[in-house]
Amino acid sequence: MREYLDEWLEQHARKKVEPRTYEDYRSLLERHVYPCLGATRLDKLQNQPLQFRRLLNEIEEGEQQQRSRTAQYIHMILKQALKNAVHWGIITRNPMESIPRPKASGKREIHPLSVEECRRFLDAAVYDRFFPLFALLLDTGLRPSEALGLQWSDVDLKKGVIHVRHSLDKTSSGWRLKDPKTKASRRTIPLTQNVAEILREHRKAQLEERLRHGNPDMEWDLVFTTLNGKPVDLHNLRSRHFQPILKAAGLPSDIVLYDLRHTCATLLLLAGENPKIVSERLGHSSIRMTLDVYSHVLPAMQESAATKLDSLLFGD
Repeated sequence: MREYLDEWLEQHARKKVEPRTYEDYRSLLERHVYPCLGATRLDKLQNQPLQFRRLLNEIEEGEQQQRSRTAQYIHMILKQALKNAVHWGIITRNPMESIPRPKASGKREIHPLSVEECRRFLDAAVYDRFFPLFALLLDTGLRPSEALGLQWSDVDLKKGVIHVRHSLDKTSSGWRLKDPKTKASRRTIPLTQNVAEILREHRKAQLEERLRHGNPDMEWDLVFTTLNGKPVDLHNLRSRHFQPILKAAGLPSDIVLYDLRHTCATLLLLAGENPKIVSERLGHSSIRMTLDVYSHVLPAMQESAATKLDSLLFGD
């Protein structure tokens, strides 16, 4: 099946869709479809829709984020690819026609850490090579791809700020630095003094590491890299570093890397920070988006407002 889908991608999809969409198609097929069905002959699969149903079920159960959306996207790709296979006389029927599109699930519940949980997490992470990255995510609310796309030219340690100018993206042809989708995503974020100092120490350690390992790849000048200077793969970061730290800290395994961003926003809002400031820090397109995502914080903010108003109107 892989042989056909590769040919379909090159000869059909590449000419019909935008380059970014083509890359998404290829990435999803390589990650989810080829490992399960890639080696099976297409004509053997045309009468086995159950194989495709099982594949979509596994995607929905295995993905931690946006699992239903991923399954829906793959359903659409396979249905179109196999429809073309029928049209071109390669197979006689499209097994995807009998499989309903996966239903959209509700938004994944976010799991912001409490202050005490943050301290446990950082204590467990302190000896990990990506401790500076995790501290930065909690401090700034960066998206993980934005943090991994930071170059040292984006970091001004004298002024204590970082400039978010791009994010790291992995395609079938390799790594690339991608421009932000919205104007709000391109932003400048002040660092806390502690995290600025952590980054200074990280810079020193990175330079020493490069000397020890000979001539690492210097092309990217990324703040966070592998030992040989290459960009960091998010999947490896999660499985080899983030999840073991959660376990060591005694935190739930269903916490995901993106929850560090949610934690930053939630703690700031609970501390009484202006939602507009929080929205700008996160790079949201509007304050309405921020308040919608973090609506769980609003009741506590209302209680705090009531207490303050009571004190103003009626004194002690």
